[in-house]
Amino acid sequence: MKQKLLVIVGPTGVGKTALGIEMAKRFNAEVISGDSMQVYRNLNIGTAKITQEEMENVPHHLIDVLNPQEVYSASLFQQHATVCIDAIANRGALPMVVGGTGLYIEGLLNGLTFGGEGSFQSDIRTALQLEYDTFGIEPLLNRLQQKDPQTYEKIDTHNVRRVIRALEIIEETGEALSQQEIDETYDAFIIGLTCEREKLYERINQRVDCMIEQGLIEEARYVLSLNLDENTPSMKAIGYKELFPYLRGELSLEVCVDTLKQQSRRYAKRQLTWFKNRMNVRWFDVLKDDKEIIMEEVSQWLNASY
Repeated sequence: MKQKLLVIVGPTGVGKTALGIEMAKRFNAEVISGDSMQVYRNLNIGTAKITQEEMENVPHHLIDVLNPQEVYSASLFQQHATVCIDAIANRGALPMVVGGTGLYIEGLLNGLTFGGEGSFQSDIRTALQLEYDTFGIEPLLNRLQQKDPQTYEKIDTHNVRRVIRALEIIEETGEALSQQEIDETYDAFIIGLTCEREKLYERINQRVDCMIEQGLIEEARYVLSLNLDENTPSMKAIGYKELFPYLRGELSLEVCVDTLKQQSRRYAKRQLTWFKNRMNVRWFDVLKDDKEIIMEEVSQWLNASY
């Protein structure tokens, strides 16, 4: 029998963290963060990181494990999450992944091959980065469209790091990401949270305003003060990079906050597209569906044997 793994996915701001706590308390689960930015220490407000108080004594893993200067990857997440799942199961608890980083979660669930050890400066990636620096993004996009048209259709073509990573996977494994044979490692029940687009965008806008009130500007100032390479993930994280022009005196705070809201909404749209197109998700509307329905379906899944 495959190890059971509960997963909660969905766009930013939809309520994954709160439901995760409820699920953990109901089903004796421990949470593994499936968020690419919450691994970084001191990046709390901008990543909507759960607080100790909000955890309500529920164990959480893969949060605050790296410094902002370090680089994380889907490959490293796959390795670390696998270790966490085994340890949680050995304690007699239910492993539960909660997060919105689609590639990380898909790689874990389907045993995707990312190649290497997740090193940021592999020879292949260095060459691709040099090509981008010299010729721009267009040659890379053209190659991706030729070699992996399915991924090309879904990827954010403005996200250079994602484009380079998709090409790197092709070079390292000889397979396109979209064509890799799926090997479902776990008996996973994937809960997807969503709501009407207009309501979701309202929630995201309100969340950004709340983050500003909580001190997001000072947190962004801290990230900027580290003087990191612009390709370091923490420098490219939504929630920080949009505020850098204000901190540099280039744009007004109002303009930068509006940009942050816009980028957050676009990110939410991309997340929904990824989860709907690439995973077998059981979707629930957070504003319409009774949570007890979700609880009952999870209970039935836990009691089912295969």
